[in-house]
Amino acid sequence: MIQVLGSSWALFLGMFMLMIGNGLQGTLLGLRGEIEGFSTLQLSIVMSGYFVGFLFASKMAPEMIRRVGHVRVFAALGSTISAVLIMYPVLADPIAWTLGRVVIGFCFCGVYVTAESWLNDASSNETRGQALSLYMIVQMAGIVTAQFIITRGDVSGFVLFIVPSVLVSMAFAPILLSIKPTPAFGRTKPMKVVQLIRTSPLAAVGMFLLGGVFSAQFGMSAVYGARAGFSVGEISLFVSAIYLAALVAQYPIGWMSDRLDRRILIIAVALIGGVGCLAGAFWPASYTLAVVSGALVGGTSNPLYALLIAYTNDYLEKEDMAAASGGLLFINGVGAIMGPLTLGYMLDTMGPRGYWVFLGVLMFAVGMYGIFRMSRRSRADIGNDNVTTYANFPMTTSPILAEMAQEVYLDAEETGEAALAEPAE
Repeated sequence: MIQVLGSSWALFLGMFMLMIGNGLQGTLLGLRGEIEGFSTLQLSIVMSGYFVGFLFASKMAPEMIRRVGHVRVFAALGSTISAVLIMYPVLADPIAWTLGRVVIGFCFCGVYVTAESWLNDASSNETRGQALSLYMIVQMAGIVTAQFIITRGDVSGFVLFIVPSVLVSMAFAPILLSIKPTPAFGRTKPMKVVQLIRTSPLAAVGMFLLGGVFSAQFGMSAVYGARAGFSVGEISLFVSAIYLAALVAQYPIGWMSDRLDRRILIIAVALIGGVGCLAGAFWPASYTLAVVSGALVGGTSNPLYALLIAYTNDYLEKEDMAAASGGLLFINGVGAIMGPLTLGYMLDTMGPRGYWVFLGVLMFAVGMYGIFRMSRRSRADIGNDNVTTYANFPMTTSPILAEMAQEVYLDAEETGEAALAEPAE
């Protein structure tokens, strides 16, 4: 781990600052929108814009890199992110914010694709697993740090919008000045959605539903907190609990995934997340229960995302796994676009309780559909030689990181070693 950090510290530092910027703008817009008097529907449309841009960039960014190279794409997208962040408080209008979120989502996805392809190239077969682990920790640490920063500033002012703009601008300096020569870029074409559905209906449906869960956590948590009457500090801690629980739960669930029938684990994890929403649904104004419920949903939905990919891989040849991961990320992105729009309507009609009802329905739906699929497909359909290893990676990933994770775990299966090494003492 020390060797990986020493060789790629500039990339990790840059990504840490980028994730602070991304984590800030997501929560900050929900809080500032309340002050500006935006309706719940308007805020839900604003939040959906990010995922629209992200989805388009996952298709377009690789072609941009092939045409003009990593450095130019990185610099252009970074400067655009910085400019949009500054413009939010100046153009406090729902339409302007929606367009800004589309641009921000497009740019961040492009930045992820660029940085993650750099990370993949800078890592050897021996260090790729450690690099992936460290990258996950850096991403979550950035988002959690962003929540702390929000508590130190005035949401109604300009400073909190300037901070992420500055951080994003500074993030590219260590990356562009210290990174090794740019790698050759190549990417697998995603598998067709129809083929994915035929391969694993459970994974396809589950990924679509989880897209709604993720978009609610990433985009609408601050809106819910404001509707429930929580303070800025309480909302920040609530959002932090979601991501910290996600980081902690990945490893034990991943360990169980390689030892149990994955469908049983998918069902159990989804139902636990659904049960976790019940307390929030019955007592939506209780802050303590909101934090506990948020941690339960965050700690189950994120590992569930990786579980579904691993389950799909059990039915695929190794050469098709990377393409399938890219296709599942696309399905997840479509669900993420629809999530805030549906949740916005539920918040309007049901109040803060609607947030937990929305999440609970989606998590229970994943679990119930898993039970249905167990009655339609036998575990015997998977040969013992085809069971793959669970791959840890967060919902904020791009298709590049999904492919990198597949490389890590395929290498681990061939060597018989643990895919992700524990951090060195």
